[in-house]
Amino acid sequence: MELENNTQFSEFILLGLSDEPEVQPVLFGIFLSMYLITVLGNLLIILATISDPHLHTPMYFFLSNLSFSDICFTSTTVPRMLANIHLQSRAISYASCLTQMYFFILFAELDIFLLSVMAYDRFVAICHPLHYTAIMHPRLCGLLLLLSWILSVLDSMIRGLLVLRLSFCAHVRIPHFFCEINQVLQLACSDNLLNMIEMYFATVLMGIIPLSGIAFSYSQIVSSILRMTSAKGRYKAFSTCGSHLSVVSLFYGTGLVVYLSSAATQNNRATAIASVMYTVVTPMLNPFIYSLRNKDIKEALRSFVSKAPFKPFALG
Repeated sequence: MELENNTQFSEFILLGLSDEPEVQPVLFGIFLSMYLITVLGNLLIILATISDPHLHTPMYFFLSNLSFSDICFTSTTVPRMLANIHLQSRAISYASCLTQMYFFILFAELDIFLLSVMAYDRFVAICHPLHYTAIMHPRLCGLLLLLSWILSVLDSMIRGLLVLRLSFCAHVRIPHFFCEINQVLQLACSDNLLNMIEMYFATVLMGIIPLSGIAFSYSQIVSSILRMTSAKGRYKAFSTCGSHLSVVSLFYGTGLVVYLSSAATQNNRATAIASVMYTVVTPMLNPFIYSLRNKDIKEALRSFVSKAPFKPFALG
């Protein structure tokens, strides 16, 4: 098969989640609903933390940034998928595919770093409560957020530039609903060894190291909680960490299942369906997880809704 230079390559074909025409309207309705819930839920978290002075703390500062990242993370894939279903077109240009890949990696890694920083914040709050305000001062919080952005932007930029050097065969078909980097690399007709090396290196740097930091933080947190003599103190500590630990487990758990299953099976369509969990479902559930048992968030949301000019619903 004749190779085309990557600068002349015109478009990819996204095969999506199903080939059945009658399934497309159902998929459109489901993903549109999930996307709207994701945007609304995370936007409410952001507005609540901004409007309530009681939530101007490091924990809620990072939570609002995680909500913003989740909105952007989902927005890199779902709107394009909805547009393709509505227009009955599966084509995506080379430039659009590369742009989608860049922002998907950026916000996925930003999520990872923010979850790691939030684990460190809980570690300081529970293991070193007397020094919490001195350690987690606004300047450090700003630096941690800036560092998370810089690392995410740099790695996504490096991956994008490495993809630019690849050539692809004509009529490239991606068995996914977005330009997932693993699938794109497998379709390259030129040598992709450098890309694969960078991808494995980035997996260790951006995935395993932050996860190890989270595991260490929670091992220390659990140890400190078990040493507490007050049952009320233990409950409060578990309550403040439970939501974050649930989100970490959901995000990493579904992500690992997808990548391990993709390595074990050649069923790319099944992998694409499974990837919906961490790309769409997890960002949608995060606002519910954080607000379900958090009285501060509930009060802030109730106060925000009561002050809004339109009150379509009431928080119970």
